[in-house]
Amino acid sequence: MKKLFGVLLLTILLSVFCLYLKITYGTSEVIEVLYHSKIVIDLNNNKIADTNETFCIPNLETFSLDNTDDLYNKYHSKLNLNKADFQNLGYLAEDFAKKIILSKNVNVIKTNKTNSECIFAKIKINNTDYSQFILKSGFAFDKNKIANLNKFRENLANSRKLNLVIYNHKSNIYHKTDCEYGNAAHDKILIPLKQLPKGAKPCNFCHKKSLKKKLNNNTKSINHTVNTIVLGAAVPELKIADADIELYLMDFTHKLKPDGKCTSDACKRIIYEINKAEKSIDIAVYGYEAIDDFTQALVNAKNRGTAINFVYDEASNPKNTYYKGNHILYEIAHRYQSDAKSKEADRLMHNKFIIIDNKVVITGSMNYSKTGSSGYDANDIWIINSSEIANIYKTEFEQMLNGKFHNSKQQINQERKFEVGNSKLEIYFSPKDRTSNQILKYLKNAKEYVFIPAYIITHPAITSELINLHKNGIDVRIILDANNTSSYHTKYKKLRDAGIPLKTENFAGKLHSKAIIIDDKYIISGSMNLSASGDKFNDENTLIIENEKFAKMYKAFFEYMWAVIPDKYLKFNPPPESKESIGSCSDGVDNNFNGKIDLDEPLCK
Repeated sequence: MKKLFGVLLLTILLSVFCLYLKITYGTSEVIEVLYHSKIVIDLNNNKIADTNETFCIPNLETFSLDNTDDLYNKYHSKLNLNKADFQNLGYLAEDFAKKIILSKNVNVIKTNKTNSECIFAKIKINNTDYSQFILKSGFAFDKNKIANLNKFRENLANSRKLNLVIYNHKSNIYHKTDCEYGNAAHDKILIPLKQLPKGAKPCNFCHKKSLKKKLNNNTKSINHTVNTIVLGAAVPELKIADADIELYLMDFTHKLKPDGKCTSDACKRIIYEINKAEKSIDIAVYGYEAIDDFTQALVNAKNRGTAINFVYDEASNPKNTYYKGNHILYEIAHRYQSDAKSKEADRLMHNKFIIIDNKVVITGSMNYSKTGSSGYDANDIWIINSSEIANIYKTEFEQMLNGKFHNSKQQINQERKFEVGNSKLEIYFSPKDRTSNQILKYLKNAKEYVFIPAYIITHPAITSELINLHKNGIDVRIILDANNTSSYHTKYKKLRDAGIPLKTENFAGKLHSKAIIIDDKYIISGSMNLSASGDKFNDENTLIIENEKFAKMYKAFFEYMWAVIPDKYLKFNPPPESKESIGSCSDGVDNNFNGKIDLDEPLCK
């Protein structure tokens, strides 16, 4: 018995020792770089920055946005640099640190030193001390001198080409980098001038000399530019009609805070259709929030005798339902139904379509929420005037209204291909149609380019086909929402590793579209995320539109977003709620779904 106890005790001690070695010396992924010498390492592999996973690298002094004032006071006379130089170099230094260590697997060798913010440790990448990379970069100091002088001079020249400004999210004002008011602002970020949101205004204090000079030179108009530098790329057309089809796009790079109202052109257009309804309004949406204009339009329709029917997503436990305003619509509706009692209640009724009088279909990626209706999220919305197309949507809707959801539905035995004006359309419904098969068919036939602005990409077969296209010389480019990078099944790393240019957006709202643009000819759009669950389990609808006019419009919008998102986000990802994601620290929205908003979010402090 004693022998058995001894063996058991030895086994326990050995396990504890192995665990200690793993935590102390094991390889773990770097999931955040707060600045050059303060990083978050995912020791327990849960993809979350826990309190005991923030590490500081001791005795490493480098340019950084975190310590600009200290470095300026210490070195500005010795290096003959102004404060703007220190900020510019700090901006590049932090980019460099992220390129070196973010998403890398590292060894952590802890020291006995800690403080309230972090644990001090030596960090190794492939057995090389991380500090050595920084010292050789030209951004670091060694014994109060620049560690690599030649590289420093190169960095300084590059930094002076950046045209950086301080942008205050809350006030929508931008400042020169040495502006005392800009540096005193709490809700601020340092960004390139070209990335400023539309309508950003120059600080009167730090730009008054430039503005006064322009006035003295009889400048006819002063838009929001400094020294004639144009801010950002030109915004493309965001709404277009061709025969009986209209397409609306929402530009989330300019709408930095949701107002909870029906302020977008698309939402106003939807209200217009509701106000015209005479016989019926059939609504199949993921969920609803209180949008006063939309609610009132439905009340008015009901009062004039229009039948209103409502289908929505609901968890088996109603407390877990994502949108909390569904009762507003089912109290108005004549008939309503949720998927809460279906056999697959854990799946989503994720549609976003409305049928008006059995002749107009409104569909796309927009949720009927405060962030959707106001244009804070990037979405596409289609309005199609066609009784034939309304009929097929009505067949799908009636199944759900009668309690059939997900894989309990019957596959619709109707024609899927239509011609409306100058457009050819195909319509598919998940999960019965296995929509991914249709998407893959169009991807395989791409000849020139495939551009994708999408919330997420997790579908294995779609991911593999995009990689094949890239290898075969097709121009594949992707923009994903910042939240995608923390999704459990995300494929963004695989796509980047294959060499596909993939940017992560850095704006407050969600890139909520689920679109694919192919060869100035096709658009694939709708409610279905590019995921296996959207394909195999959820209730979704997808459009495939062949129309050169629409495809070129959407392509122009994609290229606009590509231009305003900095190239550094081709390599690493801005946290969705942080000062890197413009507007996210002052929008009143929980952008990363962690229960913390604005200044309660650590990365916004």
